[in-house]
Amino acid sequence: MTGQRVVISGMGLVTPLGTGVGTFWSRLQAGHTALRPARRFASADYEGEPVGEVSGRPGPADGPRKQHFTRVAVEEALAAARLPALPPGSLVLLVGQARAPLSGRNPQPDGEQAEFFGPPDEFLSAPVGFLGAPDGKRPAGAQVLHLSHACASAAFAVNLARAALRAGAAPAALVAGASVLNRYEYASMRVVRAVARSAATPFDTGRAGISLGEGGAALLLETASAARSRGLPADLTVAGVCCRVAGDKPAASSAEVVTDCLRTALRDAGADRLDHVHAHATGTPQGDAAELRAIETVAAELDAPAVPVSSHKGAIGHLLHASAVPAIVAAALALRHGTAPPTAGLVRPEPTERVRLPLRAEPLSGARLAAVNNFGFGGNNASVVLRRT
Repeated sequence: MTGQRVVISGMGLVTPLGTGVGTFWSRLQAGHTALRPARRFASADYEGEPVGEVSGRPGPADGPRKQHFTRVAVEEALAAARLPALPPGSLVLLVGQARAPLSGRNPQPDGEQAEFFGPPDEFLSAPVGFLGAPDGKRPAGAQVLHLSHACASAAFAVNLARAALRAGAAPAALVAGASVLNRYEYASMRVVRAVARSAATPFDTGRAGISLGEGGAALLLETASAARSRGLPADLTVAGVCCRVAGDKPAASSAEVVTDCLRTALRDAGADRLDHVHAHATGTPQGDAAELRAIETVAAELDAPAVPVSSHKGAIGHLLHASAVPAIVAAALALRHGTAPPTAGLVRPEPTERVRLPLRAEPLSGARLAAVNNFGFGGNNASVVLRRT
């Protein structure tokens, strides 16, 4: 099994645009934005800025919303992969700020802390049991790990999942997590002056910072042969990945580090072209500028004339640790449908040479390769390259 092609066989999302991958994609293509002043979220550090808030609750009325968002996304990913539950021995990678305290050993977090921590391991098996254990017990051989690499966490998880599957260490790998607006993370963004007073506008010359969002996200990865055994197309390959921890560099604003990540991921994919980039692009002046310089540099090296570059963060805000998943979903569907989505809120694009910043959905004629960038505090940087076969 070593070295087999690893594909995305299932995707699931809960976002401020609505529940489901299809809703996210159709509204992203149409240029919709869900960024507006919060109706529910309140905190001493929140001053009425636009946020990406999930309306309603796709799940039971009690318990932490973060767990419900994660569960709904995972159930969609499993359904898309035609699996009633994860096979025994699957690798489950939970991405988030920190692991929730375990019941019976440490005090449980209060309501606000529960939307910052977690989710805990226990939610994986009860009551729905998508690990195949409806009695609440983890199936034999299940491997559950927690990863926290700031806003690149889910991309780091994809890298680990791919390595495990190629080595034959698991029959399937699930990357899952959620972000919920909470006072702890909002305060952390406020103190570093990252939050914009108006809705985030990635790549716009008037951009002024990020808008925080919330939602749940899941990706199911398998070998191509396993996916095809259930009649799936197995057409979205995780072809290349690069993860870097460069703690001496300013977060997400070093063009050199971003260039290295993107170049290395493309080399890992054996790529000699770049058809599309779904950018990290949060809407900060420095971060967006550094990422554009990096993409321009790599596009010039590949002699790519006008690479279409998009970002979803003007539509749903920044989902922090889980943010790589909607980015990967958007890039995967751009390849599958042959369409580059616009960046919501973008009106006055930065001047570019080898990059095109679509103001509306546009065709991706013959596109086979897309890169996804994710960068975070602490120098956590990652690029993932998808190939459609």
